[in-house]
Amino acid sequence: MSSSDECAETLNSAQRLERNSDGEDKSNRSRPLENKPKAPARIAQAGMASGRYMPPALKRQLIGDSAHVRNHDEVLQRDSWDQLKKRINGPVNKANVSNIKDIIVSLFNANLVRGRGLLCRSLMRAQSQSTSFTSVYAALVAVINTKLPIVGELLLTRLVLQFRRAFKRDDKNQCIASVMFLAHLTNQRVAHEVLAFQIVSLLLENPTDDSVEVAVAFIREVGAFLGDIAPRVLDHVFDAFRSILHEADIDKRTQYMVEVLFQYRRDGFKDNAVIAEGLDLVEEDEQIVHEVAMDDEDLDAQDELNVFRFDPEFKANELKYEEIRRGILGEDESESGTEGDSESGDSSSDESEEESEEEAEKEGKAVVKQEIHDLTETELINLRRTIYLAIMSSISFEEATHKLLKIEIRPNEEKELCNMVIECCSQERTYKNLYGLIGERLCKLNRSWAGGFAESFESCYENIHRYETNHLRNIAHFFAHLLASEALNWSVLKCVVLTEEATTSSSRIFLKIVLQDMAENLGLKTLNDRLNDPKIADAVVGMFPSSDAKSIRFAINYYTSIGMGAITEDMREWLKTAPSRAQNSDSDSDSYSSSGSSSGSSTGSSSYTSSSYSSSYDSQSDSSLRSSRSSHSQKKSWGETLKIT
Repeated sequence: MSSSDECAETLNSAQRLERNSDGEDKSNRSRPLENKPKAPARIAQAGMASGRYMPPALKRQLIGDSAHVRNHDEVLQRDSWDQLKKRINGPVNKANVSNIKDIIVSLFNANLVRGRGLLCRSLMRAQSQSTSFTSVYAALVAVINTKLPIVGELLLTRLVLQFRRAFKRDDKNQCIASVMFLAHLTNQRVAHEVLAFQIVSLLLENPTDDSVEVAVAFIREVGAFLGDIAPRVLDHVFDAFRSILHEADIDKRTQYMVEVLFQYRRDGFKDNAVIAEGLDLVEEDEQIVHEVAMDDEDLDAQDELNVFRFDPEFKANELKYEEIRRGILGEDESESGTEGDSESGDSSSDESEEESEEEAEKEGKAVVKQEIHDLTETELINLRRTIYLAIMSSISFEEATHKLLKIEIRPNEEKELCNMVIECCSQERTYKNLYGLIGERLCKLNRSWAGGFAESFESCYENIHRYETNHLRNIAHFFAHLLASEALNWSVLKCVVLTEEATTSSSRIFLKIVLQDMAENLGLKTLNDRLNDPKIADAVVGMFPSSDAKSIRFAINYYTSIGMGAITEDMREWLKTAPSRAQNSDSDSDSYSSSGSSSGSSTGSSSYTSSSYSSSYDSQSDSSLRSSRSSHSQKKSWGETLKIT
């Protein structure tokens, strides 16, 4: 073989090797990689795990390429969690006074049970960044709290814990943001007022410039509400501020802030209303107050609710919240599919109603609208609660009367105010003159209140046997004050009939306390003159019976036993001038039978009177009346006929 042939063969073999190597590379490049996900899917999966933003195309590719992911349901739940986070953060950041109602509806459309941690975190973050919208966020929470109380309780717990941490770290800005949110939640009746006083007590316990500044900011927001609920406690708070102003070592800037706070209080916190206009969205009977205390050690922030967690019963829980949402928003299952039918039905029903009204007008018949009567007495209960709080939060009777007159009372409900004043008086351990002065002022301001108290007197006397002894005494002292001060007309005494058959032990105790109080306030002589006044003779005819001797003797014995013997003169004269009737009644009663009665002048002395009793009457001396009551024979004769408690 020549050298030229060898060179050609070497060149051909080199070309074959080059072609083989190129073919293998191409085959390797064209061969798909097995058991390895595509690059976009890996990127999307890593982004989902890290919580970073991902383009929608990559996210759809991840869901579509779920064969490479262990759990397809977890991916769907994580995507739902991200959507829930957006549906909560967006409306919260857009909330203001004008659109708060629409924001509430959009928030209820999201699953707030699953995302309550996200909602609380979003509210706290938004409020700390814009404290001027704190009242809006508090109103938002107040509405949600009426339907989902767990959200309100969780937010209060986190705010209290956040305030604790900020207070320990001396983080003034964070403390101010926390207490402002808690103040507005207190105004909205989500947090109890005890929490507010605990916060103030903690801040002023060891006053510093920062703690006093935080306390001033807090009281400015919640002072108007605390002044209505517990004015006495608020007075103590301002006493503490006053002592800090005079004694504590604080700089002039802080002193000026405290002085401005006092000026705010003198102006009635007019620049910081309890609830701003347009944010009073919750009725009083729907409010749910959470009693979260500052010193509770079992508070749990539930931080695990802020992050995604796989829920094995995700679909079932979503269906449950869907039912809750429909109940809150008042939607039915058929509403979504039959909106057009309902609109047409509503329009047709409206047209038919209009036609029927026109026909009725043509016929001359009046269209009677159906009235709704509240048989649950919710409004009446709210009125009683308002009256009770007005009385209990007042220092003097002038303040209490002023608050009671400001209450809007509908016609025919005046008696409820009178009954509540009497009820509050009866519940006290001992009688307080405050209630008598309140009743006196009301009766003298408007005679309609006097009519209400007159009806209450008759009702209380008829049902006096149902009251406990302490309640009975307080009510008797109350009405004795009204009668002695001429605030109540004495004609109310016409319901009192003093006979053995018509009285009970409770009614005799009641009448005893009333008469003794009136004698103490007016004097026995003045009381006797008033009872003998011809103007009220018809009203007190039952208190001084004149029909038969038995009833007269019973009344005389009763009045004498309670120290009112001086008002029995007319009844004693009646017995003297009517001996025949007295003797007839004596024959009916064994205890008062007389064995040694004689005619003539001796007939004028009735058998019920002993020699000592006659001398006491002739001298008309109270001391001799008391000595005659102490005689053994007289006690024995009275004890057989009377059982006076």
